[in-house]
Amino acid sequence: MKAVKFEKYGDLDVLQVEEVALPVPGTGQVLVKVKAAGINPGEASIRKGLLDKQFPTTFPSGEGSDFAGIIEAVGKDIAGFSLGDEVLGFTNNRGSHADYVLAEVANIIHRPANVPWEQAGALFVAGTTAWAAVKAVSLKPGETVVVSGAAGGVGSIAAQLAQNEGATVIGIAGASNQQWLADHGIIPVTYDEGMAGRIREVSKGKIDAFVDTYGQGYVDLAIELGVPANRINTIIDFGAVAKYGVKADGSAKAANATVLAELAGLLASGKLDMPIAKTYPLTQVREAYRDLEQRHTRGKIVLIP
Repeated sequence: MKAVKFEKYGDLDVLQVEEVALPVPGTGQVLVKVKAAGINPGEASIRKGLLDKQFPTTFPSGEGSDFAGIIEAVGKDIAGFSLGDEVLGFTNNRGSHADYVLAEVANIIHRPANVPWEQAGALFVAGTTAWAAVKAVSLKPGETVVVSGAAGGVGSIAAQLAQNEGATVIGIAGASNQQWLADHGIIPVTYDEGMAGRIREVSKGKIDAFVDTYGQGYVDLAIELGVPANRINTIIDFGAVAKYGVKADGSAKAANATVLAELAGLLASGKLDMPIAKTYPLTQVREAYRDLEQRHTRGKIVLIP
């Protein structure tokens, strides 16, 4: 089978698509033929060596957590899943950017029939990160929350989850994404000059919480807008966490099949829309990450083996 590998930290050129042996599932594991696998900013940071202290790498390393596909083989002690089942889930072993992935049966769920493969295969990291970030700011019905990067992979989901909590959502995004936000009932604000004033205007001075999915000073903005530190969550600006004492809940707080099933159910019922920015074949993994690292995509980028 083909799998994405890298043998040292570095830029896109360290990524290689290699032929490797097909793995055999052990106890409590299944082998899944991958139909779609999302890519995520954290994976790019790991590849560059920026998260070596938090997530050390053993070389050669595989890549990828998210996936959706069809069970091709099962190990021992498997309950609730059979050969041919369509599933989505995650692996903690950096292996989903491949033709096949080994997964613990505890980390997969059945794919709802009306959730497209691309959405199913890109749901775990972005979805659980957004879920945790929204839960961290403890929204109540009628409150107002600002979401930065509100059209991105995590932000687009976080904004909608906040709506589902009964909050009024103000979404910060580029000009090309203003209509998408408005179409989803999110109050759009561009991130150019005068942003703070426009947020105050559309919020009528009432801002209860802030979810930062982008970094680059948005926690400073939240503090400037008067949001209490315990109602601010950032998934990326860890310097601001140290400076202000804001929260930094992300995927690790919600990395389980129960939350994944809840998110998949929201997709299936139409209560959550997950935009897919673009798909790439596995052999174009470098191009996919080049696109991702521009940080201007709406929704998720997905690899199709």
